[in-house]
Amino acid sequence: MTDPLVKGWCPSAYRPMASGDGWLMRVRPRFGRLTARDAVRLCDLAIEFGNGMIDVTSRANLQIRGVSEDDHPDLLTRLLEEGLVDADPVLEARRNLVVTPFWQDGDLAHRLASALETRLGDLPELPGKMGFAIDTGAMPMLRDVSADFRFEGGGASPLMLCLDGADYGAIVNETNVMDTIVNVANWFVATGGAHAARMARHLRTQPLPVGFEVPRTVRGADKMRPGAVAMGRVYGVPFGQTTATDLRRLVELTGLRHLRVTPWRMLIAEGGSAFEDEAFITSPNDPLSRVVACPGAPACAQSSVETRKLARRLAGQKMAEVHVSGCAKGCASPRETEITIVGNGGRFDLVRQGKASDTPARTGLSETALEELIT
Repeated sequence: MTDPLVKGWCPSAYRPMASGDGWLMRVRPRFGRLTARDAVRLCDLAIEFGNGMIDVTSRANLQIRGVSEDDHPDLLTRLLEEGLVDADPVLEARRNLVVTPFWQDGDLAHRLASALETRLGDLPELPGKMGFAIDTGAMPMLRDVSADFRFEGGGASPLMLCLDGADYGAIVNETNVMDTIVNVANWFVATGGAHAARMARHLRTQPLPVGFEVPRTVRGADKMRPGAVAMGRVYGVPFGQTTATDLRRLVELTGLRHLRVTPWRMLIAEGGSAFEDEAFITSPNDPLSRVVACPGAPACAQSSVETRKLARRLAGQKMAEVHVSGCAKGCASPRETEITIVGNGGRFDLVRQGKASDTPARTGLSETALEELIT
């Protein structure tokens, strides 16, 4: 297998990433929420400066695709004018934060997220992909979301700071939690964590800091599904990509107040009316909700295969969960799935009950042979 290029950093508005269809510019909605006006403005900018496509990422961010090098400065200026990007590039890069999607104004998750934002400047320089998850509530929802520092519990159970890859956390409170996370970030750097690049990898060879001795909650919350929820409705975005025109139509026709972005390639419309459209997944029984796929070739230079046509065909077979990845990086999903298909030199490898980076059970399959094998 040809090793994919792992860049070790995520794109941002200040530091776009080259792809097969131009530059990717990532916008990080504050706490995963945009006003209706901001959502519409983002769509307009994606049409004006990009190719009109918007990604919904696995870290609850939005990406404008197809930006040219010449247009980047003007787009960045417009994003800054709209308040969609932090004026400080360093803080924007550090604001790699996923918040439990049903947070409410003034609740524990909101307070912690706000407090963390004020302390980002106190953190040491961390590897580019490291991030935070605020997963407070009755049961954690973000266990399958990439994050290195995790806040869990609160309410009926103690508030805990947990480190990715560890079964034990430290009990904290709102008074000391931000000092604790700064101290742990300094510990990570001082003990050589920058070489490991991620917390879980670092903890394979490094014991936990003092105080991390309380078992974490084992059970997580049920998966989010498209449909009605208390604050509005959940809409799935097939393969995590939509046209800016479709997204704008969703915002305007529903009359929503806010649009929330989740790390499962779903959007939550706060308020407004129901909206049925083939551009979005509106039913939990839609077979597309069981299939994930990265952009693939030609949109991604790392991929040697088209992914989404195959993924749509497999969704029609009403199979179990399937992940179609253009390369072994597995950008569309970091977790194990029953069937994972990985592009390799223009052909396909098959991983069963694993991730894209795992050892495949079969290699070098044609598309026809692959479909005959798994359908």
